[in-house]
Amino acid sequence: MNVNISKRQFGTTDGQDVSLYTLTNERGCQVSITNYGGALVSLKTPDRHGEFADVALGFETLEEYVGNPRYFGGLIGRHANRIGLGKFRLNGTEFQLTQNNGVNHLHDGAKGFDKRVWTARDETSEGFAVLRLEYFSV
Repeated sequence: MNVNISKRQFGTTDGQDVSLYTLTNERGCQVSITNYGGALVSLKTPDRHGEFADVALGFETLEEYVGNPRYFGGLIGRHANRIGLGKFRLNGTEFQLTQNNGVNHLHDGAKGFDKRVWTARDETSEGFAVLRLEYFSV
């Protein structure tokens, strides 16, 4: 089986290099993922006539991901959705979070996991390719 993964420079942000990883299977299907927020940049697959097309909504450049206030294709973070009024209580202690969606806290705040550079490890072996993304947060 011909399965592989390639890596290319996608840009830099906050002084960190950002890469674009493209995994290709034996049938030619491709998925491209960046380590900036773990965003799915493209997914190319054939239609019923065998013509390949990108079926995912993604941006062409890192700058578009950095500048977009939406969570476009990225990994969200500790929680998805809104925390009302940006606060919650845990074991009797109230915590106030950033309010980045009106008065609410949305998808881990103004700079969530989708706006972070993740550590990426790619691996190929006979018959498979793997991309592992890690981000340590306190």
